[in-house]
Amino acid sequence: MADPIAQSLPLPSTTPPPPGIDSAGPSPRSLPEVHRSVAVPNAGGFLRKLFAFMGPGYLVAVGYMDPGNWATSLAGGSAFGYTLLSVALASSLMAILLQALCVRIGVATGQDLAQLCRERFPKVVAYPLWFLAEIAICATDLAELIGTAIALELLFGIPLLYGVMLTALDAFLMLWLQNKGMRWLEALVFGLIALIFGCFAVQIALSNPVWADVLNGYIPAVSIMTNQTQLYIAMGIIGATVMPHNLYLHTAVIQSRAWKPDLESKREAIRFGTIDSTIALTLALFINSAILITAASVFHTSGNTEVAEIGDAYHLMSPLLGSSLAATLFAVALLFCGLNATVTATMAGQVVMEGFLRFRLPPVARRLLTRLVAIVPAVIVTWHYGASGTADLLILSQVILSLQLPFAVIPLMLFAQDKARLGTLVAPLWQIALGWGCAALIVALNLKLLADAVTGH
Repeated sequence: MADPIAQSLPLPSTTPPPPGIDSAGPSPRSLPEVHRSVAVPNAGGFLRKLFAFMGPGYLVAVGYMDPGNWATSLAGGSAFGYTLLSVALASSLMAILLQALCVRIGVATGQDLAQLCRERFPKVVAYPLWFLAEIAICATDLAELIGTAIALELLFGIPLLYGVMLTALDAFLMLWLQNKGMRWLEALVFGLIALIFGCFAVQIALSNPVWADVLNGYIPAVSIMTNQTQLYIAMGIIGATVMPHNLYLHTAVIQSRAWKPDLESKREAIRFGTIDSTIALTLALFINSAILITAASVFHTSGNTEVAEIGDAYHLMSPLLGSSLAATLFAVALLFCGLNATVTATMAGQVVMEGFLRFRLPPVARRLLTRLVAIVPAVIVTWHYGASGTADLLILSQVILSLQLPFAVIPLMLFAQDKARLGTLVAPLWQIALGWGCAALIVALNLKLLADAVTGH
């Protein structure tokens, strides 16, 4: 009998499969609820066509500004000032390149990254890749639920432990959004991103940073490699920015656009999909930079160099800035980030489970499953340590993401250069070279971090 993972897959059926495992049948569509649901105009100008493709990039960008990013940026900004802005910039540039490759693979093959891994790799490789992807999604979900619970506590006084448990209810928000359709979901996500951006624009104006120091922070410093604490937080920033599950997600959500099957239409889809994700991730870079800049200008310059807890940052912000508005906007933005990340983490979980296992769960069930796994460590930490333990848990979750990242990036690069599958749509040499450079850098930093942890240096 042929190996169901190694065998070549036929064209996917247009009829969504019933719930359950289908290990021998055709590969199902990625996210069948929204597959090819957004029309692409055959005629019209540049802006009209770009508007049709705008959306998937913002769903992906949500993962680049979720509560996990807050923890690493707050810790890095308060402890080291503007130094780690260079890491935020470098990781965002890596993300822009890797997500562009995701667009190319999704359009050229009509499959997502999880489906391609199942098709190409033997079981002994494919199943561990699935398991590692699930760990990454649970780590992401852990950061989201803690961040959302903290925001609920700061804004409404809901105890942290109860807030953690309440976050399970966001599964019903996910169900409502998916029933509304892809464009409604994308519009809500974009609206929340715009509000988050507005909150931080006000905060930066109130914190009044020294812009010359900010610009110097984007220049890489040697201390990032020589200082173990800086390296640990830097790895957290990379893991929080270039998130493994986003690579799987983007290859699937780009297929929500109904482009024509001819080569020229596919080239156009790659072009506009790449522009969409580049704009969205540039906006995410501004927001991540704003968190770190606010932490550096408010806390580091005032001598508060150990502000890693989100709650501590909230309570210190008002007296240091002399305005309660900044603290309120800080908490509101955190809540919006948590709600936004709920959408994309659930969709990524669906893509990974359906692609690797051909096992389909309803979105609410999938959400409750991953949330249940993430709630356990969060409840244990909040029960024993209260809010004081959440920062360490948040940063650890982002470092875990960084350690998982090579297991998504390397398969992505293998498919991006696979001319047998992509044909003339194979990635250009400069993208392949830079992509493998990113993969090598991520692996090297992970090995350095593990070596430091083992030797205690």
